[in-house]
Parts: sequence; structure tokens; C-alpha cells
Amino acid sequence: MNPGTGGLSRRAAESHVGSSWGSRQNLLSAHGVGAWGRAGRWQYPVVPPSPLCRCWLQRCLQSWAPGQHPPFPGRPTPKAREKDEQGKMKDVCSYFKNLLEWRTKKEVISRKTWTYEMDFEAVAKYSALHLKPAGLSLQYGTAGFRTKAGHLDHVMYRMGLLAVLRSRQTKSTIGVMVTASHNPEEDNGVKLVDPLGEMLTSAWEEYATRLANAEEQEIQSILTEICQKEAVKLHEHASVFIGRDTRHSSEKLSQSVIDGVSALGGQYHDYGLVTTPQLHYMVCCQNTQEDYGKATVEGYYQKLSKAFGELTKQASSSEDDQMCLKIDCANGIGALKLKEMERYLPKKLLIHLYNDGTKEKLNHLCGADFVKVHQKPPLGLEIKPNERCCSFDGDADRIVYYYNDTAGHFHLVDGDKIATLISTFIKELLIQVGQTLKMAVVQTAYANGSSTCYLEETMKVPVHCTKTGVKHLHHKAQEFDIGVYFEANGHGTVLFSKAAEEKIRHMAKEEKENQKREAAKMLENTIDLINQTVGDAISDMLVIEAILALKGLTVQQWDAIYTDLPNRQLKVKVADRRVIDTTDAERRAVAPPGLQEKIDELVKKYRLSRAFVRPSGTEDVVRVYSEADTQENADSLAHEVSLAVYHLAGGIGEPPQPVC
Repeated sequence: MNPGTGGLSRRAAESHVGSSWGSRQNLLSAHGVGAWGRAGRWQYPVVPPSPLCRCWLQRCLQSWAPGQHPPFPGRPTPKAREKDEQGKMKDVCSYFKNLLEWRTKKEVISRKTWTYEMDFEAVAKYSALHLKPAGLSLQYGTAGFRTKAGHLDHVMYRMGLLAVLRSRQTKSTIGVMVTASHNPEEDNGVKLVDPLGEMLTSAWEEYATRLANAEEQEIQSILTEICQKEAVKLHEHASVFIGRDTRHSSEKLSQSVIDGVSALGGQYHDYGLVTTPQLHYMVCCQNTQEDYGKATVEGYYQKLSKAFGELTKQASSSEDDQMCLKIDCANGIGALKLKEMERYLPKKLLIHLYNDGTKEKLNHLCGADFVKVHQKPPLGLEIKPNERCCSFDGDADRIVYYYNDTAGHFHLVDGDKIATLISTFIKELLIQVGQTLKMAVVQTAYANGSSTCYLEETMKVPVHCTKTGVKHLHHKAQEFDIGVYFEANGHGTVLFSKAAEEKIRHMAKEEKENQKREAAKMLENTIDLINQTVGDAISDMLVIEAILALKGLTVQQWDAIYTDLPNRQLKVKVADRRVIDTTDAERRAVAPPGLQEKIDELVKKYRLSRAFVRPSGTEDVVRVYSEADTQENADSLAHEVSLAVYHLAGGIGEPPQPVC
């Protein structure tokens, strides 16, 4: 066996954590550590260990308690023996941490130079533990990979590999989140988080798809190709943050990610159970040298709760009874994290958690997606008339509000109205501080026409439309000083440019006029309360509750800002979804021939109507959306457009039936 390669299995590594000094020394000598030098009072290995051995060393470090001998095969010098019992030997600890973080650049240690190369033997050995099922093909989309949990072991391992390469290429920490969001509990998924907490870039999405679908013998060539195309420097340090949701399969799958990171010599921090937005937040914190915040879950709680408390100080005490909220947590991670966060929040915010995961299955008849699609309250939450309620999804990156009126009718307050509430609040503050920062709301074609009309005509806020998908909205929002984006499903956030943020913070500190300074402080606290990296149900909920308290609005008054046009969403099964091609942010079809002309003809039959079609990103179906002046007309228009798609775009199965 070649030094630096190693053949130590994870199980063997775990079993040796508590082994004797002699056996540890022999173990390292046999697996890539064959020479010894001196660090302070301790002898230590000077030949860098293999990735497999580094995995063992990392477990040793984690098991080392104060007062114990260092868990390494070192040999104490006579002068050190009496002092060792006083605590950890910092010099040895530092050295071995450097081994684990091995930066793989040429370094001189005890006058020896060692150059790192990709350890394909280690990659192959680990890969043999995570074999790809025959015939399985997956596509990395906006939500990463999602499918049945039993099909994802090899994908997780390979995304660990990819995260290491991405980290080395960007010279930054990369995140890997194990979750399937609002999917059923038996599903799972994974997505990578880029340096500033944003979604993975499109080019690397393609690499992810290729790597996930590769046969075993192709992995080496694909990794090599990625390194060549992206100029990945293998000597760079690699750092990966890993998080997971509460699915039973997530812990095992996150270990597969760790195997991938370890196989290529990367360093990882396993945060365990976190919401998806929390992992995005911590990746951003790490890569901004904690300028954005502290890269811990506690740091997240502290930053948001402090901003919320400061922002709501000006809320009238007579409105305190309005800050009472029922939250459906979708039996997911949101419940666990809100319970942890409660002690940080002001007592004037009273939250009551439902579907907290102690009884029912994740996302089963509950959660933001269920409420949005079925237009009714979740199972397990009883609503009294006019009570304010909201639902998170399974990984807490979406939120929708709702209530029942006195007649028992259900009212949904979705992402469109969240965007309207937040953008209106921010614009009013900008007027107060006298700033002319460029603000816009970014929507998709699914945004209700009434919301677009209200923003543009009443609030005079520019509205821009992009293709469906969070990454498209996020990128468009970055073009403005302040970009507000929310999908109708409740996923969204607000982005502030660096220049806008600096202006606001300067005014909050230096403005002489009291009214302007106080308004600037409110804007500053709003910036700190918003998770700008990604849609965040917890952050968005706190922003909404603060605004409602400050403006003295009930959920009914908020809902009455404008009235949604009745709408309907349907889908049509087709032989190949790729026959549909669109333009104008997916609002018009350019293929197949004649389809858009037919849609235009149908739309003319109804008042205040519009309709569009777009191919699904994950299955062979075409999605149909319609709006009209009445629900009956919206339903009829959706059905007629569905028939046009069925006949012109290769529909399969039974023709679409009228909406009941």
C-alpha cells in the first residue's frame, strides 16, 4: 500500500478511536503516516495522512476531553509528562488540526516537501460503499435533487465530492443541505449552497447531474474534467458545512455526504438538524468573515431576535394583543428551531406551535404547500374566526398566512400579499428618510394580476417578471438597490445592495433630524431581521409580525389591501414536455406552432382574464394557469387551455376533464 493512500474503512476508524497508544501509532504508520518529528513537547507524524486516515484523526480530535492524553500516537518527552495532565496540549492539537485541514499545497515540514494530488483510490474505495442503483437517472434543478430516499445514497456521496471541488474553486466554504422540503416524508433530497448563501450556479448544476448519473468507472474522468474546466486548484483548502432536516433518512444520508468530503480531503462541519435557511445563513456568515453574522445557530437566533425587538419598540402597547400567532410547522424542522428560539424572542410575541412533529408525519395534510394548493387549513390546527395563522413547509423556507372570517370562509394570504406588505412598508420608510433608492418587486407569471396592478398603479413600485424558480427571482432582485421577491407559494426575501445598506446604516447613526434618523434605524433593523441569502419562514414571519404591529393592521385589513382575481392551476400529461417552449418570462408559448394563438383566442372570451402554459421542470406534464373575473370563468378558461395543450402538444391518457 502506498503511503498517503490508506485503506482504512470508516468502521475500522471508529473502532480505533479508543485503542491503545501503540496500536494508534501502528495504525497511522500503516495508513499513510510513516515519519515522525517534534511539536513542542510531543513527537508527531510529519508525512501527511491519507483522506481516510484524516477521517480517523478527526474523530480522535472530537473525542479528546480536557485532562486526557492527546488521542494521537505521539510519544511524550520526559519534561512534558508532569504537565500533560493539566489539559490539552495546544501545540499538538494545533498541529493535528492542520493535518485534518491539510491545505494540500507544497509545504516544508521537517525539511520534507509533499505535494497533494487527487486520491482516486480513496474516492473509489468510498464509492464502493455508495453504489448507484442500475438505470437511475436524476436531474439537479432549482431544488437540487429530490426522489425516494432509498435512491439517494450514491448521490449524497458524490455531492460531497462536488462540494469539495466547488470549495477549492471558490476558495470558500460551501454548504450541503439534506432535505426534500415540502415533499412526502419518504422522499429526500440534497442541494449545494454557494459562498454567499445563494443557489448553486447553473454550470455546476450540470456537473452535479453528470456526477450523480455517472457509472462507477466514469467518476474519475468527470472529477478530472471539472477540475480542468473550472481551474480547480487541488492544493486549496476545502471547507463544507452540512445540515439536514428531520426525516428519518436524513442522518444516514448526511453521513454519505461526509464520506464524499473526506474522500477528497475536505474539512467539514456537521450542523446536524437545521432549517435550510439557517444553513444558507451560516455559509454566508463564514464566507464574509462573520460580517453578516456569527456562523452558528445561536448567532442566527441572537441576530434576528435583537432586530425584531428593536424594530417593534415603536409599536403601540395597545396593539400587543395583535402579536399572537398560530403556526403550523408541517411536522418538520421549523418546530424544533422555533422552540429553541422562543427564549430569545420578546415576550410580547406569543406563538403557538402546531404540527410540531411529535405525532404526525412530515408534510402530511399540513404545511405551506398543502395550504396553498388545497386552499384550506392544515390538519391539526383549529382556527377561530379572525385568528391569524401561518404555515411553514418541511424545511422552513416557505410561509403563507391565512384566517377564517366570521362566516367560516377560509382566506389565504400568500406570497404576493407578503411581498406587497413588505415593499409598501419599506417604501414608506424610504420616503421618510428622503432616500431615492431604486426599489422593485420581482414576480413570476404565477403572481396574481391584482397584486401586480396594485403595486404598479397604487403604490408606484416597479414590478419585474422572471422565469419560475427562486434563483431567477434572486438574480433579478440583485439588480436593484432594494429588491423584494416572493413566489406565490410563500418563498421569498428582500435583498439590499451594499451601497444601499451603507447609506441606511450611515443615516441611522449620523442623521441629525430625529424623524429621519428613527426611520433609518427602522430600516436598519429591517435589514438585520431579513435573511437575505434565501427565503426563510422564521425570518419572514418575524418581519411580517413586526410590520403588522407597527402599522396596527389585523390580518383581515392586510388581506383587504387588494382582492385577488379568481384563478386556477391545472396540469396536462404529455409524451415529452420539451415540445413546449416559452418566452417573455414563460408568459407566452413559442412552440408548438399554433398553441399561443389558440390561448390568445380563448382569453378574449373572458373578462379580466389571462392564461399561460409552461413545461414542468421535473416530470412530463405541462402546467396551465388562468385568471378571470369569476371563479367559474377561471375554471372554464383553464379547462379550455388544457384541451388545447392536450391536442397540440402531444397529450397522453384521457383528455382533461372540466373542473368540478
